[in-house]
Amino acid sequence: MRKLILLATLALASAMMPATLATAAPAAPATPATVEAGPTAAQLLAKTNSCRQISNGKYKTDEDVSSKTVAVCDANGAVFWKADMDIDCDGQRSTQCNEDTDCCYQDDTAFHQSDGKPLNAAKLPYIVVPSSSSIWKYTSSQLKGGGSCAVIYNGKVEYAVIGDTGPSQIIGEASYATAKDLGINPDPSNGGTDSGVTYICFKNSTVSPIENHSNAISKGESLATTFVNNN
Repeated sequence: MRKLILLATLALASAMMPATLATAAPAAPATPATVEAGPTAAQLLAKTNSCRQISNGKYKTDEDVSSKTVAVCDANGAVFWKADMDIDCDGQRSTQCNEDTDCCYQDDTAFHQSDGKPLNAAKLPYIVVPSSSSIWKYTSSQLKGGGSCAVIYNGKVEYAVIGDTGPSQIIGEASYATAKDLGINPDPSNGGTDSGVTYICFKNSTVSPIENHSNAISKGESLATTFVNNN
């Protein structure tokens, strides 16, 4: 009798097992791989191999050099130049950027945040364009404060904004945050790099608000894709 009860119990359990399995929760789908939204550094650099010079002459990369080697080049939808990177640490005071860390520190930037405060060089990736001169006027190339730029160095792309203006005879400068994100020493006293940086700034572009780096990335990726497709 006990055998019969045991056999009946096993049979009932066996009959119910497929139904139980059928109602189990499905496995979670695999997480898709992350896909870059914008062009690669190589794709962008391939469009800057030749220069249609629009600057009236060339710029120096530093105050203490005598030779002028950097031209501003025109392209469809953008202008670009290839230079060094000096570190701009102006604007809001921070642990990284102040009178003690930077001998040339200034507590203001040419362009301001949406709340009226200067930009924060330690946090916001931005580039510096030369002040207008007989060599080149950035506004004549449809560039302005808050404009979108791609900065390329050592296989990396950083999307930044036009955040400050510098000396009228020198080119090649970006904020502490830009350098740090690109793997360049961001120290304003001994950082930067002597060469290998390409700056591509997109005409008639604006990142709003200027201090929103997420917006700078999305805007930059879109404009960079158009730049690659149209050049």
